[in-house]
Amino acid sequence: MAPSHEHTGQALEEATLLYLKPTSLRLVVLSPYIETMPDQMRSYLDFEKPVAELDSKVDELRTLAASGTDIAEEIGRIEDKAAQALADLYLNLTPWQKTLVARHPQRPHFNDFIKGLITEFTPLAGDRKFGEDEALVAGFGRFRGEAICVMGQEKGDSTESRIKHNFGMARPEGYRKCVRLMEMAERFGLPVLSLADSAGAYPGIGAEERGQAEAIARSTDACMALTVPNVAIITGEGMSGGAIAITTANKVLMLEHAIYSVISPEAASSILWRDGSKAQEAANNMKITAQDMLRFGVIDSILKEPVGGAHRDPAAMIATTGDAIAKAFDELRGMDGEAIRKQRRQKFLDIGRKLG
Repeated sequence: MAPSHEHTGQALEEATLLYLKPTSLRLVVLSPYIETMPDQMRSYLDFEKPVAELDSKVDELRTLAASGTDIAEEIGRIEDKAAQALADLYLNLTPWQKTLVARHPQRPHFNDFIKGLITEFTPLAGDRKFGEDEALVAGFGRFRGEAICVMGQEKGDSTESRIKHNFGMARPEGYRKCVRLMEMAERFGLPVLSLADSAGAYPGIGAEERGQAEAIARSTDACMALTVPNVAIITGEGMSGGAIAITTANKVLMLEHAIYSVISPEAASSILWRDGSKAQEAANNMKITAQDMLRFGVIDSILKEPVGGAHRDPAAMIATTGDAIAKAFDELRGMDGEAIRKQRRQKFLDIGRKLG
């Protein structure tokens, strides 16, 4: 049977979007050595070239040492130099460099946080209106022994999983699924945890036809209406309404090198200058970093990342995030439902009003 025009058009549309998707993250893959990396290999961003060169030199010396040459002292000296170079580099990252770090494919993803922090996790599927969206994963589980509702974008960590999860770009049914689960959490008095990491909601024709903007608005409204505490973590990219739809929370936290904005630097560049190549300039002027968000009162706190970014030690980052989540929920304990709702509402009304 020949494919329908609708299916052919959808396939063409998705292929076009994938082709046009910005590929500003260029990686230089060197010989494997860092065991904390998910795929057992190191990858370096363009601005990390000085560190890459030092690490490459260490690898060469280790190869010589394996053949019987006694150069342990020299290896140690260069390792210390590389570690210091990395620390100095990450001490003063530009907003564009932070954007590249936030997009690093080896940063811990939603599924990594679930495996590290949530036990008995049971994902639920479908919005009961159209179908399932696998970019937004949502379900119930236990956080440190207590029942909780968890939702967040999953980008995928391989070609197959990235296609399956649509690179973390959710369709309307994903947001409607989140609304359904938030209503269940409200009914059973369960706290809600959101983990945001997405380049934005999916901009495809089908998604718009099924009410993408309305679904995002409904999800945002569902967050605001909760009388149970909700905490949101921006772990990588928190772009546009696609992130806001699940991060309108009593407590909003960001990883140190995450970004949060109404639009991506590439899209802003295209709109302002009609030139997508000026994304770096746009990022440096958009105030998208965690430090900017804390200063503006948009978020409540910043979670410090391991030296060199969360991707260099995912386990440590996940543990830090777990402690921060526990602290955030503890601060909301003892508040009744109406007080929780009013605190959340006032938090967002105050944004921009208290700048010195």
